Amino acid sequence: METAVKRERIYLDSSVIGGYYDPEFAEDSKRVIDYVRGGRVTLLLSEVVVQEILNAPARVQEVLFSIPPDNVERIELTAEILALRDAYLRAEIVAGRWIDDATHVAAATIARADAIVSWNFNHIVRLDKMRAYNQVNLLNGYGILTIVSPKEVRYDEPSDEEGV
Repeated sequence: METAVKRERIYLDSSVIGGYYDPEFAEDSKRVIDYVRGGRVTLLLSEVVVQEILNAPARVQEVLFSIPPDNVERIELTAEILALRDAYLRAEIVAGRWIDDATHVAAATIARADAIVSWNFNHIVRLDKMRAYNQVNLLNGYGILTIVSPKEVRYDEPSDEEGV
């Protein structure tokens, strides 16, 4: 009896989707989104990402809408997510004006994402922020959240060490 390989579940914040057409970020954003489109991974999608993308240019919206619904898991903004987000704000990991960034991390944590993927190097993908988010997660009974940029999301590609 064959066992199906469990797809990883990743939370992409809107910076990854928005990076699809940005010359600096396009190559890696496209690769990650292609993983989702092709069913290699499941996209965890929160209402915060949807609202941010709805404020983006039409071609960026089309990137999100091009993802097959079967490859998307919607994350509702529950009281539990909002409470964890508020714990991040109380810990002063980010200021209140960056509440959406804290909400992204809380949603990914509560959804038990395999990783949150972001180009946000100010408020999410930054060593001191990663430590702080995970410290609050542990204090509140949640696990460690893996936080990476799209550059680190790779599958089925040989590493430089292979064959050495």
